[in-house]
Amino acid sequence: MDNHIRVEPVSPVIGAEVSGVALSQPLAPDAVAAIRAALMTHLVLFFRDQDLTWLQHKAFGRRFGDLHVHPAAPKDAEHPEILVVHADGNSKFVSGELWHSDVSCDVEPPLGSILRVEQVPSSGGDTLFASMYAAWEALSDRMQRLLGELTAVHEGRQYYIGRYGGENLRDGTYPLAEHPAVRTHPETGRSALYVNEGFTTGFKELKRAESDALLAFLVRHCASPEFQCRFRWRANSVAFWDNRCTQHHAVWDYFPEIRHGYRVTIQGDPPFYAPAARADRASAP
Repeated sequence: MDNHIRVEPVSPVIGAEVSGVALSQPLAPDAVAAIRAALMTHLVLFFRDQDLTWLQHKAFGRRFGDLHVHPAAPKDAEHPEILVVHADGNSKFVSGELWHSDVSCDVEPPLGSILRVEQVPSSGGDTLFASMYAAWEALSDRMQRLLGELTAVHEGRQYYIGRYGGENLRDGTYPLAEHPAVRTHPETGRSALYVNEGFTTGFKELKRAESDALLAFLVRHCASPEFQCRFRWRANSVAFWDNRCTQHHAVWDYFPEIRHGYRVTIQGDPPFYAPAARADRASAP
């Protein structure tokens, strides 16, 4: 393995391309530390030309924590930690077509996700990633104070029922969780907006009309282009993103062509908000 890891930012706000490492091989502790440090700085990392078996994919994910099992993973699957991401001419939907943080409806949402795309369309099929640090920091002080007092409801049913049905669910039902609308990153101490289009249905402390209006504003705000980078997939590309401070959106502009890949997700912790821990405005992007 070439341990000369190089990290090249793709935007000033989010994203970096990493080279000089073969993810199929056992990684030395210094290589794992370098990748983790790059993830903390750039929020999402991109790797090219990574031909991984499922076991190698899972082994790489486990270097960063225990693996998470998707709520719609069949209980009898041989590899329940592997989520197949597939779309073709028969697809009625694609995974990730709404802005979201993966499985934010779990009580302990995933720390991060690692997607390897094996087959790509002739063009299109890009994924957009957005920094929720940047989304938070762009809000006024008064809006930040309001959000710091709110609890967001995240529901799995509204997103999953039309996509995966109600059978073979991990827990026999759809997950439901309540999280702070802004969360403190447990490793960087920075604040990130934690509300998304895919799973968030409202705020506990507000009346329905107020909640709907605020949520609609925040969904638009999170998708602002200045918070984003865009990744163009090639066969055997890998993206590794931090769900605690990012959202992503898979662009479905390639119908009826095929896009096929596999995702491993890393188990996380319950979100929390500690205003005193904020270092937002003094921190790097």
